[in-house]
Amino acid sequence: MKNIILIGMPGAGKSTVGVLLAKSLLMDFTDTDLIIQRKTKKALCDIINENSTAYFIKLEEEIISSENFSNTVVATGGSAVYGKNAMSKLRENGICVYLKTELTELIKRLGDITTRGIAMDKNTDISGLFTERSPLYEKYADITVECTGKTPEECVDIIVSKIINR
Repeated sequence: MKNIILIGMPGAGKSTVGVLLAKSLLMDFTDTDLIIQRKTKKALCDIINENSTAYFIKLEEEIISSENFSNTVVATGGSAVYGKNAMSKLRENGICVYLKTELTELIKRLGDITTRGIAMDKNTDISGLFTERSPLYEKYADITVECTGKTPEECVDIIVSKIINR
């Protein structure tokens, strides 16, 4: 089976849905944010604060591009879609699933964003980030799943159904 690549905004449920999806499909699971933290030995927010958003996005693309996944559900960081090379590599052997979530629900889920390590300029808010990134998620999505108002389990069921019916 191809890898399943989860993309979407911070708070869309990529990691939560990803673990459940991997269990249901007997696949491995990985979170690219955790790979970045393991390789740099730093929290994402520290990488961004000590350098810049642009630096983080470049680092994220380099690290994702260097990974080789097999039979894996991959939860990407919300900013992974900025990296054309990384997205191309992920899609070579993967189905890209966009966990689409309404802005109002994302804001409720995110709460305090200062410790999450979200790659965004200091003068941007979640609404601006949502507007900026949504077209990129749409561009890379092989499958789009509307997650607003749904439990992680319901999202998994929809993903599995859409993959089977592809």
